[in-house]
Amino acid sequence: MERRRPTLALAPAAAVAMMAVLSLSCCGVSAARVVPVSAAGGGGAERHPVILIPGAGGNQLEARLTEDYGPSSLACRVWPIVRGRGGWFRLWFDPSVLLAPLTRCFAERMTLFYDADADDYRNAPGVETRVSDFGSTSTLRYLDPNLKLLTGYMNTLASTLEKAGYEEGHDLFGAPYDFRYGLAGPGHPSQVGTAYLQRLRLLVESACAANGGRPAILMAHSLGGLFALQLLARSPLPWRAANVARLVTLSAPWGGSVQEMLTFASGNTLGVPFVDASLIRDEQRTSESNLWLLPTPKVFGNTTLVVSRHHNRSYSAKNMTQFLRDIGFEEGVEPYRARIRPLVEALPEPGVPVTCLVGTGVDTVESLVYGDGGFDEGPEEVVYGDGDGTVNLASLVAPIKAWSDSPAQVVEVVELPKVSHSGILNDKSALEQIIRIVDSINLNATSYQTSY
Repeated sequence: MERRRPTLALAPAAAVAMMAVLSLSCCGVSAARVVPVSAAGGGGAERHPVILIPGAGGNQLEARLTEDYGPSSLACRVWPIVRGRGGWFRLWFDPSVLLAPLTRCFAERMTLFYDADADDYRNAPGVETRVSDFGSTSTLRYLDPNLKLLTGYMNTLASTLEKAGYEEGHDLFGAPYDFRYGLAGPGHPSQVGTAYLQRLRLLVESACAANGGRPAILMAHSLGGLFALQLLARSPLPWRAANVARLVTLSAPWGGSVQEMLTFASGNTLGVPFVDASLIRDEQRTSESNLWLLPTPKVFGNTTLVVSRHHNRSYSAKNMTQFLRDIGFEEGVEPYRARIRPLVEALPEPGVPVTCLVGTGVDTVESLVYGDGGFDEGPEEVVYGDGDGTVNLASLVAPIKAWSDSPAQVVEVVELPKVSHSGILNDKSALEQIIRIVDSINLNATSYQTSY
C-alpha cells in the first residue's frame, strides 16, 4: 500500500478518448495462479466462434438531435454540421469534444435522466442514440475511424485473433452497446440494457449455428464482463451449455472499483488538461452503468474507502447511499438503493467455465481523503494498492471467493504482472495468453492447471 498526494499526468491518447465516461474497476484479495502446462497449438482445429464484448466507452455511439433538443449555447446549436445520414453523427468518440466550448455540448448529449415514474433511465430530451454495426467488430476496433492511430481500442486483439485464423463475420463477431446504460435488480425495468442482452443472445445463437453448432467463446473487457455474466445468469442452463463454451474476461470489475467513487465525488478527467472536472462529473454521475461500477459491499465490506474531513465522516461500500447524499447527488440515491444494490448483492454463477485475465502490480486507487474544502476540491490524499491501475485486485479476483463452494463452477485466473486495465488489450504477454486459452478451447483440451 502506498500513500501519496494526488498528481495529474497527461493521459495517453487512448485514455483521452475515455475521459468522459467512468473508469472501470476490478478488485481482489488473493488470486489463483494459472500455470501454463504446455502451449496449445490450434492448427487445423475447428474453431469455436468468438464474440468480443467491449467495456464502457469501448465502441462508437451515434446520436441524432430532434426538435425537442434544447441546446445550452450557440455552439451546441450549430455543432456538429451534419450532412446526410439522416442526421446521425458520431457522438462517441469525436476529438472536437476536447475543445472547451464543445465539451459542454458533448456532456449534455451524453447525459441520462432517471425517470422515477417509469423506474428507468432515458436519454436527454431531443437526443436519440444508436449503436451501429451490431455483430461486427468495426465500431469497437477504433473509437474514431479517422484517427486510428490515436483511438485504437480492440483492434489489436481482433487482429491477433484474425492472425490465428479467425475471420470477421464468420467466426469473429462484435457486440457493441450503449455503455451509459446498465441493468437493475429483480423487479425493475432496464429497457435498453435488457434489449442489449436479447440482441447478444441472438448473436450467440446465430454465431453457433453458422459454425456447425459449436458453442461460442464470450470474450469481454471490463464492464462487458458484467453484461456477459448477466446474460448467462438470466439464461436457462441448457441454453448456456449448448451455446457458450467459455466466458473469458479481461479486467472485469466484478466488485466495482474505488476509483469510481473519485469519479462521482469530484470528477475524473484521467489527467487530461484544460477539462472542467465538475462539468465532466455531472455527466458521469448520470450514467446508469457508473452506479453499477461503484464498490460492492460483497467485495469491499466495511473497509473505509473515502474520508471527508468536511463532513467528519468516513464511507465504505456499505454506506454508499450516505456517500451519494454527501457529494450532492441526492438523485442517485434511490436508483442505487432500489436498482443497483440488489443487482450486486451476489455474484451469480455463470454455469459455464470462466477464465479471468487480470493485470496486477499497477498502482490502483484504494482510498481517498478529502479535506475541509469538501468534495468539489478533489482529494487531498490518495492511497494506492494493488490492481490494474483502474480496478482493485479484490474486485478482479472476486469470482474465486464467490464461487469457491460450487465444485461444478470452473474458474481460472491468469495474473499478468504490470499489465494495466486497458493495456491488457494490447500487451504481448496478455495476447499470448489469450491465444493459448482460445487454442486450448478449440482443441477441447485443458492446457492450464489452477493453484491457489
